[in-house]
Amino acid sequence: MAANEPGGRSARKHQAIMEAATAAFMAKGYAGTSMDDIAKLATVSKQTVYKHFADKEKLFAEIVLATTDRVDAMIDLVAGIPTDADADALEEHLLRLARQFLTALTQPQVLQLRRLIIANADTFPDLGAAWYEQGFERVLATLAATFQRLADQGLLRIDDPLLAANHFSGMLLWIPVNRAMFHGGPQHTQAELDHYADEGVRVFLAAYR
Repeated sequence: MAANEPGGRSARKHQAIMEAATAAFMAKGYAGTSMDDIAKLATVSKQTVYKHFADKEKLFAEIVLATTDRVDAMIDLVAGIPTDADADALEEHLLRLARQFLTALTQPQVLQLRRLIIANADTFPDLGAAWYEQGFERVLATLAATFQRLADQGLLRIDDPLLAANHFSGMLLWIPVNRAMFHGGPQHTQAELDHYADEGVRVFLAAYR
């Protein structure tokens, strides 16, 4: 907490700096963003920015790792698939999961953040690894555990649940995410996302049911 500032005021400044830095890094990249840029966007002094964050690297790391909390809702969604459903109900649950999963992971800011982290992976390999492990890898682990429970109930035939989780997510994300990465932003419509989700579930069940 910055010295001589009431807790509420300091917290608001901290949040303002975080939001300004996120916008700046997204727009200009890590190398192209200065602490002066962030201070101007946050409407605080550069000295205030340094009171809250020792340097640009620590600010970037906090912004990146803060976003991993967003996967909690996705984990709850994955873990919530009932294991006592019949075959038709299972397909319905997987379709709902696939559509929500795909929509959440192709939001413009999520795609921008992904590009930003990949662009700086050589400079900050540990940060990139931490973001993956605390974010998407947690989702995959939960998905794998859910698939294992479904297999234990006889609803799926799976020898390697983590590989199956990667197959499931890969079929959903490959087209829209790769198109977005190379074009610099989303290139899909919601109807296309729904189509990728529906076809991904159909192919997944053809292989694993």
